Amino acid sequence: MPPDTPATTRFDALAVKRQFPGLADERLHYLDNAATAQMPEAVFDAMRRFETDARANVHGGSHRCARRAMDAYAEARSRVARFLNAASSNEVVFTYGATAAINLAAYSFGQSLQPGDIVLLSVLEHHSNLVPWQKLAERRGVVLRFLPMTEDGRIDLDRVEEEAAMGCRLIALTHCSNVTGAVTDVARVVRAARANGARVLIDGAQLAPHTPLDMRALGVDFYAFSGHKTFGPTGIGVLWGRRELLDSMPPFLTGGQMIQKVTLEGATFRDPPFRFEAGTPPIAQAIGLGAALDWMLTLDWKAIREYELRLTRRLLAGLAQLSGVRVIGPTDTASRRGVVSFHVEGCTPDEVCRALDMRGLALRGGYHCAQPLFAAAGVDGAARASLAPYNTEADIDVLLDALGRLVGRNDAARMAAGHAFPAQG
Repeated sequence: MPPDTPATTRFDALAVKRQFPGLADERLHYLDNAATAQMPEAVFDAMRRFETDARANVHGGSHRCARRAMDAYAEARSRVARFLNAASSNEVVFTYGATAAINLAAYSFGQSLQPGDIVLLSVLEHHSNLVPWQKLAERRGVVLRFLPMTEDGRIDLDRVEEEAAMGCRLIALTHCSNVTGAVTDVARVVRAARANGARVLIDGAQLAPHTPLDMRALGVDFYAFSGHKTFGPTGIGVLWGRRELLDSMPPFLTGGQMIQKVTLEGATFRDPPFRFEAGTPPIAQAIGLGAALDWMLTLDWKAIREYELRLTRRLLAGLAQLSGVRVIGPTDTASRRGVVSFHVEGCTPDEVCRALDMRGLALRGGYHCAQPLFAAAGVDGAARASLAPYNTEADIDVLLDALGRLVGRNDAARMAAGHAFPAQG
C-alpha cells in the first residue's frame, strides 16, 4: 500500500465525535454512515428552537410564529444554496430525500423527452437512480443505455463520448458509488454531454457528506442529495437544478401552496422552487439540514480528506490480510471515498453484520439497493463499512479484529470438514 500522506493540519476526530450525542456510548463503533450518518448537537439545537419558538406552517400565516417559521425555512434554503455555491437559493428544491429528488427530475424533466431519446446510466447506480428512469421509459418510450463497470468497481467512462453522441438527451450517474466508493470523473461526463447537447444529473447522496460542493464549478444541470447522509435529519433532501431548466419543467406533485391561481377549470403554478413543493413541506427537517450543512462548512475538509484516506488505507490493508475476504471495488485510495464493501466467503452479509454487532460494530449488509452492480460483480451481496469524520483508528481496528476472529472460525470449520483454505481475497 502507498505510504500515508501527512496531513497539513492535524485533524482531531475525537473532538468532532464529542459533538454527536448518538456516539456517546464508547462501545459503539458506528460504520454505517453511507446509509445514515449521525447528527451533531448543532442540528438538534436548531430543530429544537424551531419546534419551541416558531412551530407553525410556512404558507400564508401572518401571526408571529408563522413569520418566524417562514423566515427560518427561507434561511434553510439559503444555507443549502451556500453549501452548494448555487447561483440562487431559488435553484434549491426541498424534497423528502435523494430518492424523491431523482423521481421529481425523472418525471418533470422527463416530460420533455420523446420516444427514442436516450438516457445514459451505469451499472453502478443505486436503485433510486435506476427505477425512476425505467418507469420513464415505460411512460415515454425513451431508451435506457448503460455504461459498464470496470474490474475494480468504477464506472467505465471509456464509452461515454461515444454513447453521448448516439442521441443521448440526459446522462444520470452517481457521483460516488454507495457500494464501491469509487468517485466519478464528472468533468469528463459534462464535457461529453455538452458536446452533444445532453443534460447531466448527478446523484450526490454519497459524495455530499464528504465535502462541500460547487455547482458552478461542477457544471452539471441537476444534483440530488439527502439530509440524513449529510449529518442532518431524515425525511429531507434536495434537488438542485439550473434555474432555466426548473422554469421549463411541470410540477411533479400538485396540491396546496404550489398554486398561483385555481379555478374549477384549471390551475396555474408558482415559479420554482415552490412549484415543486406541494403541501406542507418538512419544515423542521429543512431547518435541521441547513444547520447540518452550516456545521459541515466549519470543518477543515482538506484535513478530513487526508484523515479519511488514512483510515481507508488501514481498512483495505487489513482486509487484504484476511483469507476468504473480497473487497468489492477499488483496493487503493485513488479517486474513492471511505465506503468499503466486502464479501466473506462462507457467510451471508447478514451473518457478518450480526456477528460484528456483537462487538458493537454497526455495519450494513445486503445489496445496498444496487442489485445490478452485484450481478455484474458476481457476488451475492456484501457487508459495508462507511466512514465519517468522527470515525477513529479504533473503529477500524475493532472491525478488523472481529472480522479476523470470524474468518478464523470459518477457516477452522473448513479444516475440520477437510476443505482447503479459500484463496485470499
